Amino acid sequence: MTPTRRIATTLGAATVAVALAACGSTPASPGNDGATGDAPVDKTITLGYIGSWTDGRSTAHLLENQLEQIGYTIEHEDVSEAGVLYTALAQGDVDIYPSAWPEVTHVKYMEEYGDRIEDLGAYYDNAKLTWAVPEYSEIQSIEDIPEYADVLGNRIIGIEPSAGLTDASQNSVIPEYGLDSFELVTSSTTAMLAELKGATDAEKEIVVTLWRPFWANSTFNMRDLDDPKGALGEAEALHFLATKGFAEKHPEVADWIGQLEMDDQQYGSLEDLVVNQYEEGDEADAITAWLEANPNVLPELPKA
Repeated sequence: MTPTRRIATTLGAATVAVALAACGSTPASPGNDGATGDAPVDKTITLGYIGSWTDGRSTAHLLENQLEQIGYTIEHEDVSEAGVLYTALAQGDVDIYPSAWPEVTHVKYMEEYGDRIEDLGAYYDNAKLTWAVPEYSEIQSIEDIPEYADVLGNRIIGIEPSAGLTDASQNSVIPEYGLDSFELVTSSTTAMLAELKGATDAEKEIVVTLWRPFWANSTFNMRDLDDPKGALGEAEALHFLATKGFAEKHPEVADWIGQLEMDDQQYGSLEDLVVNQYEEGDEADAITAWLEANPNVLPELPKA
């Protein structure tokens, strides 16, 4: 298993650029440019994703399993913030973001960096941002939340500050529903899940920012709150994004990735195996188990 590296979150474009350049992929030399025909192709691909966002983690290990079979070396960059990840992708410090939300959730990053990013295709078409509660909760709609201010402690439990879900919650949901008296608590997905576990263990009221597909929905028996104002936006697709020029350099990989598609059951079982059924560090075994259970999902690999 290739060790996962981490890009530190920093403030300021210059500092970010230096940090990413220090730990990013080694750029291909002119002699390694796949476009030159006879010259050898650099067959190292760096996958960048936020490790606590388990859609990217799951699909990254699936790509690793498959692309290593055709002679590629796969490296992982575990990035802590979405903005840093899109910067790295645009600069070529990572080659592929394997589960991006560019249509709605990350649209502001696409507006900023889209001219330096290639879309290799979407593998899942029903991703959705939510505010959610445990099934036992009395709260049915985001409109109901003010009635439960006391039991909620005027808090909505969120995830990373730079996440598109956080931006939608702060700048759309809260003003649309008049929730200015509520604090949107942001830190990390891991911290949100810890708060959610504590609340559900005690059967206490809690509202968290979530999304689908995500394993926590079934593990904690979560229910999406109604969003009659549509403040969280429409469903969107999950895409494989690449740094500009990737498809020209690795056309066989780009073509294969562009054919990948998964439905709810296939994707859900992949994430469940990687995140819940196997220990961290055993992702290769999780992928092997998923492939054995889903033998006809993936397109045929190109020749090595």
